[in-house]
Amino acid sequence: MTEYDYWKIFPRMPRKVTLGDITIRDGFQHEEKFISTAAKIFYLEELIFAGCRDIEVTNLGNPYLMPQFKDAEELFIHLRGDRFKKRCERKGVNYDDICLTAVTIRENSVDRAIALKEKGIGPDRLLMMVSTEEEHHFANSGTTLPDYWKEAEGCIKKCNDAGLKMCGTVSTIWGSPIGGATDLKDAVEFTKRWMKIGAHDVEHADHDGSASAPDVYRYFAMILDEIPDTSLHIAHFHETKRVASASVLAALQAGITHFEGTLGGLGGQPANFMDDCPTKGTGAYYYEDPRYVGLVTLEDTLVQIDEMGIEHGYDVDRLLWLGKQMEKTIGRRLRSEAVINGRTLKEGHMKFARPGLKERKGKLGEAPDQKLPKDWLAQV
Repeated sequence: MTEYDYWKIFPRMPRKVTLGDITIRDGFQHEEKFISTAAKIFYLEELIFAGCRDIEVTNLGNPYLMPQFKDAEELFIHLRGDRFKKRCERKGVNYDDICLTAVTIRENSVDRAIALKEKGIGPDRLLMMVSTEEEHHFANSGTTLPDYWKEAEGCIKKCNDAGLKMCGTVSTIWGSPIGGATDLKDAVEFTKRWMKIGAHDVEHADHDGSASAPDVYRYFAMILDEIPDTSLHIAHFHETKRVASASVLAALQAGITHFEGTLGGLGGQPANFMDDCPTKGTGAYYYEDPRYVGLVTLEDTLVQIDEMGIEHGYDVDRLLWLGKQMEKTIGRRLRSEAVINGRTLKEGHMKFARPGLKERKGKLGEAPDQKLPKDWLAQV
């Protein structure tokens, strides 16, 4: 007999998930115009008030390379200030539940984060990144994989001593925009290496939308066989072929409980142009058309999870409103379909109903809820 209970078919699929936001960091790093500090503060606050508790605030790398993040300290000063803490209290947000993350690709950035921590304004969690494909890793970090691993090991020790958490990212799991096809087994091995050298958790990244649903399921099943604690794993998907929602579903079916996205699907490689001036970024872009670069949209992923009946902790309508504001901030139509079309409402959209149905059914002698001819209803 066919089984219709979704959770019996996929017993690993969670009933509750954590959905983090990385708009202000990964989303904005792709933009070739400077997003004002006021706007960044607005979205950081509003995302938290909408239900986000795991949020990437900024990149603590050299502002010369990435001027989008020249206001990094200002953001942390605001988020650690009494004014924001009081706003959280008034809105019923437990400030201690919020985890503020900063990207720190190299050791200098880690040292900067520790210095901010010592001032009382630092992040709770840092992030370093390896790619399984070394050309891509080199483009991101400027060094080789073996050299970087040793650097990361030392940085994690520093973090532990300073009371900071470190997330280790594994990228190019399903393919590299530079080197092409990759081996899933390498990413499994890298994940185990991160945990061995003391990482707090691991972000598993589809760096350029290479993932397909079967390989996503296969990979996360492999990961959870090796390291079953789902709190240690975060799924990070890019959207270049408009199929990332299938990857989210496949990860859920495999048992993954932690995801992240950006408002409007913003994000991608750090910009090499800012306002009216070329800047270094991470060098030449490895994509042909910026319209097809970015992450899964936070809005659409949230609606997908919500309509599956999975608990998430967000105010969905507030987040969709926030997505509409982001389109004004960026100045163009973004990728979220839910922002335009909304949720699938059980009560429908009766404002679009045509007049006269009730009267027509009355004239035909039909009951209000009758959907078949009367002589059919007597038939078995």
